[in-house]
Amino acid sequence: MKTYNLKYKKFGEYSILVEWPQIINEKILNNILLFKSELDKKNNVKITSCKTSYNSLLVTYSDHNNKISELKSFYNEIKISKKLKIDKWEIPVCYETEFGKDLNLLEKNLSLTINKIISIHSAKQYTVYNIGFLPGFLYLGGMDERIYHPRKEKPAMNVEKGSVGIGGSQTGIYPNNSPGGWQIIGKTPIDLFDINRNNPCLVKPGDKISFHSISKKEFQLITVQEKSGIYKLKKTIND
Repeated sequence: MKTYNLKYKKFGEYSILVEWPQIINEKILNNILLFKSELDKKNNVKITSCKTSYNSLLVTYSDHNNKISELKSFYNEIKISKKLKIDKWEIPVCYETEFGKDLNLLEKNLSLTINKIISIHSAKQYTVYNIGFLPGFLYLGGMDERIYHPRKEKPAMNVEKGSVGIGGSQTGIYPNNSPGGWQIIGKTPIDLFDINRNNPCLVKPGDKISFHSISKKEFQLITVQEKSGIYKLKKTIND
């Protein structure tokens, strides 16, 4: 495993914040996830949780933390030959302007037709860099620069669950109705976050997401199938 010059900081009484270079790229993300994976395998009963972000890992212990040197040594010594196991998800999105409420604005500001915006957005495979600000909100990197667009100056008070948006250089999916400032270009009928499932969020950091365009009729059909529990989201497991 490639090693980076990491920063280790005490974060409250029980946690240590490990920081990687402040660059958003897939190599750093994979390094963070591999380190977390090795910590999980270690089965250290004093570690209660490991939370990842774009450039950091928050390791929380059950007692007062004085374990920075232990973490440093562990990171520098681990040898990883196996790649991360990631899932590749294919998510249906209806890009009708009924759902893509900001497509007309993007058409004007980007000097691209709506069909071209949809084509560009659905042609890429995205990487899940982080999950937040809402439980299950996917921050997806790898978007084509041609459709980068700033967030709204004044956030909308209610963005519908399943809405697919663009915020700067990222795209994302709203897991629930909420306020939000991203430019909305479509909607998926898939319930990506459900607190009643054993694993509430289907997707994890490091996974890959691709979108495919569906009609409004297909959207309505999948909505019914999803509620009935019979729709099978297409997933490929990459070992």
